[in-house]
Amino acid sequence: MDEKPSTRKIPEFCSLRYGLALIMHFSNFTVITQRVSLSIAIIAMVNSTQQPGLFNASTERPLAFTLNRSNRSTKEFNSGASVYEWSPETQGIIFSSISYGIILTLIPSGYLAGIFGAKQMLGAGLLISSLLTLLTPLAADFGVILVIVIRTVQGMAQGMAWTGQFTIWAKWAPPLERSKLTSIAGSGAAFGSFTILCVGGLISQALGWPFIFYIFGSIGCVCCLLWFMVIYDDPMHHPCISVREKDHIVSSLAQQSSSPRRSVPIKAMVRCLPLWAIFTGFFSHFWLCTIIITYLPTYISSVLHVNIRDSGVLSSLPFIAASSCTILGGQLADFLLSRNLLRLITVRKLFSSLGLLLPSLCAVALPFVASSYTTTIILLILIPGTSNLCDSGFIVNTLDVAPRYASFLMGISRGFGLIAGIISSTATGFLISQDSVSGWRNVFFLAAAVNMFGLVFYLTFGQAEIQHWAKERTLTRL
Repeated sequence: MDEKPSTRKIPEFCSLRYGLALIMHFSNFTVITQRVSLSIAIIAMVNSTQQPGLFNASTERPLAFTLNRSNRSTKEFNSGASVYEWSPETQGIIFSSISYGIILTLIPSGYLAGIFGAKQMLGAGLLISSLLTLLTPLAADFGVILVIVIRTVQGMAQGMAWTGQFTIWAKWAPPLERSKLTSIAGSGAAFGSFTILCVGGLISQALGWPFIFYIFGSIGCVCCLLWFMVIYDDPMHHPCISVREKDHIVSSLAQQSSSPRRSVPIKAMVRCLPLWAIFTGFFSHFWLCTIIITYLPTYISSVLHVNIRDSGVLSSLPFIAASSCTILGGQLADFLLSRNLLRLITVRKLFSSLGLLLPSLCAVALPFVASSYTTTIILLILIPGTSNLCDSGFIVNTLDVAPRYASFLMGISRGFGLIAGIISSTATGFLISQDSVSGWRNVFFLAAAVNMFGLVFYLTFGQAEIQHWAKERTLTRL
């Protein structure tokens, strides 16, 4: 039901839960910078002397050929860093490999985080991902296969770092502040994408592309230390929380289950159409987002014909809008709920509609304005910005329909999203390797069609009430 629990107002932004949101913002910032670092570095890593545009390689080689040291070119980047002969198809496999790793750990890590606690799971995932980021340049010298292995294992670590967050918010976030808190934390991903794309090209030109991995891997290690010092699984055990804030959080969550679960109602979940609506939304959302995050520097470099420094700076601009829209969308969603202006399900569907429809329109328009530098940049800025409005829609919807299983369901949801990311990034590499102009047009049209399918499905079957199988049953208590 769409009831809005009434709780007494206490100071928000000076409270501990908002401090935790900022720490989680920083951890998401770290994870995404380590994931996207290859997207900007690969412009310098690939042998650009043998291809006028990145996708018109005249000497593509089989993937197996690059296993040995012969994949290293005699050409060196201006800093002395190695340059490699990786075809567009090979690059697509490298980009998607991290998603394979994330999928392997999303569901088990979400389930285990709900049982053993999210703090250790997330912290360990962040530490492993940071260490593997530091090792990436060395792995590239030994061959593309090792890079794929490193990225896959790194994906497994990041899968641990992503999903457990909703276990924490299920215990820390009052219902009327969920959109706000999760959007503050989630905006770290957009801000991280902006930062790595903005400074990555500058770092590559000044120090060499390996330092992109060295710098952001080191930042991740620092973030791990901060994580283990500040984050706790629930407010009841945090040594620094005030009694007033603890009482506020506990009372606001009193209507929801807090008892430990012994099993997950898989059959009921499989038959639950509102869950499938969320899963479909994730699939559609991640399809286009993965293309933008992964291929944006390459698209700007090949279509607008700019160097790596300018490509990185231009690629970072869309994520300013994404970070801003994530936070503002969360603020607006909670404002509409707290003032009783709209029902909860109406808010979820409104922001889901804006987050899927608007970027689709921009993506469809992109191929027709490729000759206009300014218009292309504006549309590229709008796509991630409007897309992140989904953070106040179906992305947080699992906390509404099944708060007891939020982390487990978030793992499944992100799994659907990552499957979409694997398919879209691999398909993009294939399409643009055939023909750059028509290939990009097909990429954006297909992404818009996938978004529209997800929107229609969510509008039809999406709900915001706690499902019957997710409610606490007193008869289970001994």
